[in-house]
Amino acid sequence: MRVSGERGFEAPREAVWRVLNDPAAMAAMMPGVESFDVQDERRWRANVKIPLGLGTLGMTMDMEKTEHREPEFASLAIKGNGVGAILSMTTAFTLSDAATGAGTNMEWEADVRIAGPVGSMGQRVLQPIVNQQVQHVLAALDEQVRNASSGVTREPGDAAGGGSGAAGTEKPSTEAPATEAGELDDYGEPAETSPDPEPETGTSGADEGVSPLAPETYEQEPEGPTTSTKD
Repeated sequence: MRVSGERGFEAPREAVWRVLNDPAAMAAMMPGVESFDVQDERRWRANVKIPLGLGTLGMTMDMEKTEHREPEFASLAIKGNGVGAILSMTTAFTLSDAATGAGTNMEWEADVRIAGPVGSMGQRVLQPIVNQQVQHVLAALDEQVRNASSGVTREPGDAAGGGSGAAGTEKPSTEAPATEAGELDDYGEPAETSPDPEPETGTSGADEGVSPLAPETYEQEPEGPTTSTKD
C-alpha cells in the first residue's frame, strides 16, 4: 500500500532537515521502539513492537539511507523481520521553503509491503493501522522540529528536554522506551493512500480463520451460551 501527504512547519528548512536526518530524533518519533542502534551514518537498526488488532508484533527493522541531497531530499529503505511478517518499505521526503514567512513545506511518500500471515489480513485491516502509525510519526516530528527550532535537545522518549550540544547533534540513545502497546491515539485525518489490489475471495488469512501471529488454523468459539453434559 502507498501513503503520501504534505506537512507544514513553522521552522527553517535547515532545522527540519536536521531532525529528519538525526538518528536520535528518528528513534524518538518511531512508535513502539525498544532499542535503537546506529551502525554508521547511513544505516540504523531498531527493535520495535507494532500494535495490531490482536496484540503486538515484535520486529527487527534495518534502515538504510539510499539518497541524500541536503537540504531538500532524502530517501530511506526499511526491511523488517518478525514472527508472522516480513516488512519491505521505501520512504522519501522533499523539503521546500514556504511561500510566505520563514516556514518549511514537506512532501512525503511511503510504499509499504507486508508478507506472511500478517500480510494476509488484507488491506482493509492493515490500512487503519498504517494510517495511525503514520499520524503518530508526523505528530512526533512536529514536536521534534519545535524543539530543534528552540534549541532544545531530546533523548528518545524523554518527556522534557535534556542532553548536551546543539539540537540534533547529541549521541543517539540505544535504549529508547517503547510506546505503550495498543495505544492508537487519534492524530487527525488519515494520509492519502493508493490501495494495492485486494486478494481474491478465500485467499485472506482472516477470512480462512488463520491467526495473523500464528499461521495454524483455529476454530472460532460458538456464539451464545453452551451447555455441559457433565453431571
